[in-house]
Amino acid sequence: MEYRYLDKINSPHDLKQLAREELPLVCDELRDFIIQCLSHNPGHLASSLGAVELTVALHYVFDTPTDQLVWDVGHQAYAHKILTGRRDRFASIRRMNGLAPFPTPEESEYDAFVSGHASNSISAALGIEVAGELQRAQKTPPNVVAVIGDGAMTGGLAFEGLNNTSMDKNNLLIILNDNQMAIDPIRGGFTQYLVDLTTSSRYNRWRWWLYRLGVRLHLVNEKKKDRVQSFANAFKTWLTHQPNNIFQGLKLRYFGPTDGHDVVGLVRILTEIKHHRGPRVLHIITTKGKGYQPAEQDQTTWHAPGEFDPLSGERKASGIRQPLWQEVFGNELLRLAKENPKIVGITPAMLSGCSMSIMKAELPERVFDVGIAEGHAVTFAAGMAKGGLIPVVNEYSSFLQRAYDQLVHDVALTRQHVIVCVDRAGIVGHDGATHHGLLDLAFLRSIPNMQVASPRTAEDLRTMMRQAVEMGGPVAIRYPRGKVPKENTTTEIPLPIGKAQELKQGNRLAVLTIGAIGNTALEAVLKAEEKTGADTIAQWDMRWLKPIDTDVLDYVGRHYTTVVTVEDGMTEGGLGSAVSEYMSEHGYAVRVVRLGVHDRFVQHGSPDELYHLLHLDAEGLCESLLQALEK
Repeated sequence: MEYRYLDKINSPHDLKQLAREELPLVCDELRDFIIQCLSHNPGHLASSLGAVELTVALHYVFDTPTDQLVWDVGHQAYAHKILTGRRDRFASIRRMNGLAPFPTPEESEYDAFVSGHASNSISAALGIEVAGELQRAQKTPPNVVAVIGDGAMTGGLAFEGLNNTSMDKNNLLIILNDNQMAIDPIRGGFTQYLVDLTTSSRYNRWRWWLYRLGVRLHLVNEKKKDRVQSFANAFKTWLTHQPNNIFQGLKLRYFGPTDGHDVVGLVRILTEIKHHRGPRVLHIITTKGKGYQPAEQDQTTWHAPGEFDPLSGERKASGIRQPLWQEVFGNELLRLAKENPKIVGITPAMLSGCSMSIMKAELPERVFDVGIAEGHAVTFAAGMAKGGLIPVVNEYSSFLQRAYDQLVHDVALTRQHVIVCVDRAGIVGHDGATHHGLLDLAFLRSIPNMQVASPRTAEDLRTMMRQAVEMGGPVAIRYPRGKVPKENTTTEIPLPIGKAQELKQGNRLAVLTIGAIGNTALEAVLKAEEKTGADTIAQWDMRWLKPIDTDVLDYVGRHYTTVVTVEDGMTEGGLGSAVSEYMSEHGYAVRVVRLGVHDRFVQHGSPDELYHLLHLDAEGLCESLLQALEK
């Protein structure tokens, strides 16, 4: 498809050659281009549609990449990628060796900072701005802009950054892209606070008009800005009987709220405040999914809708559908909660993503969505446990990294009965290095008093959840993204806590696995034996990393000379490390071959592609098993 404007924009310099009145047409073409591309190459649709006008205005007004934009969260930034020389490659976004899913400096000089996780923009942008101030060679250092949206202002790190911004000398511009959404609608006092701010738009328009009039009449300048700001704030307090807003209370100059879909208006405002000195906040109101009716009407679904027909808005069906791991979790949590009134659910803005929405629909008073606040979610759960409840916290593996201190200090140290269900463990695919769940086995195992399990099947997950409710102390259960393997219809007595399951017998090589990757390993074991023509490889699903089944480890130590461990996580600190340490400490002369991810960040791509790249698919594992047999 040909575009009148977009086809000629290969950099922000090209954009600046247009008249302001042409910018709405550029926005229309950007939206259509994003919709057409993502209809067949799925990505984060609604967030980027809502930020189109802001993106165009920023690159039109500021001198990027000399002026630096820090995006938060990064799925707002698709239009940014398109306008900064990556339009021709945009169809490859999130594919292996294609464009990264989020801004990353390794990909483009226009990407000031990596932004896969939420709430880091203010802190990072402040650091960049202060560094520029301290090292500046020119009179006027480059501008630094933090664009924070999609619920990221609910994160504690954002408030820490705001507080520091108010204390240190800097010229940071913070743009709050307020759409009242993360993946799901945002709840909480700060969200309502922003709603209340938008209702005072008449006062804000009046204050902005008065400020501009003062500038034209030379009554207001940068030296007098603090006095003028104080006067305006005092007048507002007298007029409305309401205190200053939080930004003004922190001595941050506040502009807004204003229409975030009026690109010409945004250009005018940004041009006027661009050269202001001191920290300031521009508050804009946008609609997630703007310009595409299906996305506006169902913003949660269209956050990342998969493939769809761009004309009808009909999403592509995937045929016969197997249940997902998070759905097994959600349904089992509801069953447990109905049986036990002490069970409550806590999620940091992943209500639908982790399927805690299933419990929310029937027991809404016992489910708490705390916003993008992973650390708070864990300590909140610790307080609930101290108060006599049984909290179940569900956090994505890569996001749980942000709550490590809370797990150690607030949960494990005092042995609080908190159940942490760790979703998206292992390779998650197209979202890349910031979202893979490869560290959880290692960092959870290192925490005293923490018990760690990983199911291979849906029935394992249900069993472990029930056992976690009955046992005391902190428990973590980690499972991957995607479809669960087909169920074994045979009913068996659930295995006890800390006990492994023997999947196959063999007399030459022992394979120890944990989690869903054990299914792939079993496939590889059978392939390897087909090639050798002998029944030589034994396999155990360890199920629990901590406590680990020492009976199985002693048996393997006595009867085998080589053991292969398989895990979908870092080999340093995980199952392979646990087995190596045990064998060494107990004097077993066993060679341990550790298969997993070795000390690296993994790029984006489909899970199948990435497991193949890491030699952790059935083919790669089979080759490793054959090599182990030869040695």
